[in-house]
Amino acid sequence: MRSIKILSLATLGALALSSTAFAQDGSGDTASGKHFAVVGGVALLQPKSDPIGGIDKFDGGPAPTLSASYYINDNFAVELWGAADKFNHRVRTDGGAKAGSVEQQPIALSAQYHFGAADNTFRPFVGVGYYESNFSNEKIDGLSDSGNHVGVETAKGAIGTVGVDLNINSTWFARADARYMHARPDLRVAGSNAGELKLDPWTVGFGIGARF
Repeated sequence: MRSIKILSLATLGALALSSTAFAQDGSGDTASGKHFAVVGGVALLQPKSDPIGGIDKFDGGPAPTLSASYYINDNFAVELWGAADKFNHRVRTDGGAKAGSVEQQPIALSAQYHFGAADNTFRPFVGVGYYESNFSNEKIDGLSDSGNHVGVETAKGAIGTVGVDLNINSTWFARADARYMHARPDLRVAGSNAGELKLDPWTVGFGIGARF
């Protein structure tokens, strides 16, 4: 995970140094009027601590992400975003010991507003929408080991996004973003409701995108 962070920061640093030269390449092309964009990247997802009695935290984890956007105009867009693979979380007890693991894979649809002109070097944006996150491979010591089936129901709710695009040229850009998901799925043990998991995770992501 550390190597992913270092690579992402190094990539963004190199792009920042070269963005001015690329953005003014003299080709006469412009980002304005292009209606589609795709972004591939990596994100770190971190749920909040103390989600339910007896569990101290779900450790954060990285996963690759993909998004596709349709720009209604240069400022308003609709984005479909999701994890291309599952986020894996270690489950820890109040004493910090590992008590198991669980995986989740979110997908979200959001409306976004991108500030400034389409060809600006830096373009901040905000978004709000709806997401669902499916949980799988739930294993919790003392519950799974006893033969009881442990499940986490699909999380559903609001998602908020803040981010910034760094234009390299009229087609390519780098992106950094943060997303908050209001997640309160039920924990079920042997088919019965064992309580609400207050996960409410944040993601921090970096990616490279293209518009056309």
